[in-house]
Formats: sequence, C-alpha cells, structure tokens
Amino acid sequence: MVKTLRNLLFVCLALFIVGNVSGQEVQIELGPDQLGLNETFTIKATLSNDKIKSYDQFPEIPGFQKQGISQSSSMNIINGQMSSTNSIIQYYKPTRKGKFTLPSFEMEINGASFSSPGKTITVDDPVSSQSSGGNVFDPFADFFGRTAEEPEYIELEDDAFFAVSVDKEEIFAGEGVTVNIAFYMSDQNQAPFTWYEPGKQLDAILKKIKPANAWEENFNITNIEPSVVEINGKKWNKYKVYEATFFPFSEGKIEIPRVPWEMIKYRVAKNPSFFGSNRQEDFKTFYSSAKTITVKPLPPHPLKNEVAVGVYQLRENISTLEVETGKGFNYNFGISGVGNINAIQEPRKISQANLNTFAPNVQQQINRGYGRVSGIKEFSYFITLNEAGEYPLEDYFNWIYFDPVRAVYDTLRPEGKILVTGESKVNQALSGQRLGGIYDRIATENNQFLNERYKYYFTAAINLLLIGAVVLLAVLIIRKK
Repeated sequence: MVKTLRNLLFVCLALFIVGNVSGQEVQIELGPDQLGLNETFTIKATLSNDKIKSYDQFPEIPGFQKQGISQSSSMNIINGQMSSTNSIIQYYKPTRKGKFTLPSFEMEINGASFSSPGKTITVDDPVSSQSSGGNVFDPFADFFGRTAEEPEYIELEDDAFFAVSVDKEEIFAGEGVTVNIAFYMSDQNQAPFTWYEPGKQLDAILKKIKPANAWEENFNITNIEPSVVEINGKKWNKYKVYEATFFPFSEGKIEIPRVPWEMIKYRVAKNPSFFGSNRQEDFKTFYSSAKTITVKPLPPHPLKNEVAVGVYQLRENISTLEVETGKGFNYNFGISGVGNINAIQEPRKISQANLNTFAPNVQQQINRGYGRVSGIKEFSYFITLNEAGEYPLEDYFNWIYFDPVRAVYDTLRPEGKILVTGESKVNQALSGQRLGGIYDRIATENNQFLNERYKYYFTAAINLLLIGAVVLLAVLIIRKK
C-alpha cells in the first residue's frame, strides 16, 4: 500500500513538472524585413502561461538605435480553460538607409535560454503615415478576441533644469567658494524622470570643474534627496548631487565650463490602457551654464603668504587665574569661525624670560553644512612662570589673520591675566635647564691645574730648529757658487 502511494505521488509530480514546462513557451518574433526610415523595428519575446520575471538585454542592431521597451499581457478563457501571454518589446529606430543584418542571438528569459536566427533588414525612404501601419509590430495580441492597436507615445513638456552654482563670483585668495551641482524640477512638472548613472556622470563632471590649485572640503553627499527651494517666487524640488567648498591658494580665475547631465525621461502613452506599458523610456540631456570666479590677491602685509583667511573669533580657556611661581597651569587658545580650518597655524609666541612653555597639543573639529565650512582649532599649552607679578597673556600670544568680509588684517589677542605669587624661581629654572655642549663634561673631567711651562720649552726648540735650517741652507748656497 505504501509503495503504491509513493508511485502515485511520483507520477503526479512528474505530470506537474511536464505540464509546467510545456506550458511555458517562449516565442521571439522579429519585425518586418523592410521598413521606412521613419518607421520602427521591433523584437518581441512572448511567454505563455507565466510572468516575465527576468530577461537579458536585447541585441544591438547595426544602423539602428534602441528607443525603449514596453510590456504587454493578455488573458483568454475558452471552454473554461484559461491561458495567458506576457510580452516584452524592444523598439529600434533606424539611423540611415541601407541593408543591415541582425545576427543570430540568444536571450535568457526567466533563467532559460532561447535563440533567434536573426534576419536582414532593408531601410528605405520614409513612408507616408497611410502606408506605415503595417510595418509596426502590434505589441498587444488578442485580448478577449479583440485586436488592440500599438500605443502611441507622446513627450510631455518638462519644467526642469540642471545647474552648477557658486555662492560667490569674486573672492580673496584663501577664501572659500561653495560649489553646488543639482537637478531642479518645479512643483508643476508633469514629465516623468529617472536618474541615469549619476555616479558615473558626476565623476566626469568633477574632472572638468575642479580647480587644480585649491583645497577641497567635500560635503560627501551619499543620498540624492529632494529639498524645496524658492527661485524668483517659484517653488522647485532641488536634487543635490554634489557640494563642496574650495579654498584657492593663489589669485587668478577659476573657470567652470558648461557641462551636460543626462536623465531618463519617459514618453507616456497617449491612450493609456489597463494592460501593457503606458510609458516608453527615452533620454534627455540638460546643460549647465558656465561660471567664472575671480580670485583677488590679499592686500600687502609682511605675513600675507602665511596668514589664514576667514571670519574667526578667539575662545580661550585657563585652568586657573592665580598660580605660585614655578607651578604650571593649562592654557587653551582656541580659534573658531568660518574658513579653512585646516590652514590655521599655531599662534605667534612672544619670547619672555619669565614664561616657560612647550609645543602645544592640537585638536580641530570641522563642520560642513548650510553651504559653508566652519569649525574650531585648539592649541593647548602648559605654562610656568618664575617671577611673582601680574601677567597679561596678550603680551605672550597673538594670532594674525585676514577677514575677507571687512577686507582687513586683524589680530586675536588673549584677554586673560595671570596673578603669580611666591618667591623667585629664576635661578632654579636656570639650574634645571640642560646647558649642553662643554657643560655636559664638567662632572667627568679632572679639575686639577695643569703645568703649562712645557709650552715655553716647546716653542724655544721649534725656533732653534728653524734657525738651524736657515743657516744650513745659506752654507749650501755659498758652496755651490
């Protein structure tokens, strides 16, 4: 009994698999052998009794350009038996007259491979609209016994543009200029768009617009999200694809050329139907306007090639305002504001005998947002003072920069004052310092006085030798004569 039941299940499963495979039939139909230059060639793949879940790219045809893909489906019920077909159609537009060969090709549909022998296609002169009807393949097969016409696609007017914009057209060397790359669509736009390889297009654009002699602070946009902006009283959806601030190192001009941006723009069916595709893929290229940014030199100043450029403020922090001589305290000289935070250098220290400090610890934080680069850079010092008294820190530290808004050089000076009490530690400070050089040998060298009379005898002996040599030379000369 068990064996009989097992055999019965096996037979049912086999019949199900055979029926399923036989029900899935694919036909690849090619368009006409001859058509006019203004007509369309098609390749249609039709699958019976199943949905098209995946498929390969349709082949390229020499002399033709792909125009888009549409899908259609139909269902029939005859004598209580239901059957269905699903089709996918690739449209081709001829680019010139002549004879062209579509070679044999294979397509993979729903994981199975299907082949077509190809054909030769002849493209003649454009034909009139009355005679063109038979040359376009009908994408809708019988639908309940009725023949549907091929949908007519139309292009909707779009209300969109592409722009590369800058926040300033004239700056000083070292001042930041923010560059935005975005696609804009108005609230009234009805034309359907889709992104087409945005990353690849952006890489090509950046190669053309990035200035070579400038520091870049990239805002690192990872998701293209819309934001609503108002331009000339009209609301637009702004899709930002790139934003960065550039800080040019020297004066001159930055030229941003006119660059293209391609979008997938769909043509929509003039008479939409319930079955099939109601839109057709097409492309449209938008172009930005060229921009020129003038970079002016900084005004004359002894430090014009060293100072940072931006709008900055001083944030100082002192661990204590009262300290004993010889004991240290922490002092934080922080520079915050808008500008190239990376370019901020250590504040200038004015040498004084009573103040001791070492190289500072440095920390920085950079914020990129709202169309600007801002942040803070902190220099942390450990300071000791050896004499009692009151010490204004402005006598020891300052930081010079150029303010591009006011077009002037300015100096940040500390406001803190330190009150030092206690005995003088100057001598201890000197004794604690490593003098180096010959002083390092004091502890190891002999401190006994040396007898220097040997220098007298050595000098006399040398003089006698010289006199003897002169006398000998004179005797030799006389004898020779």
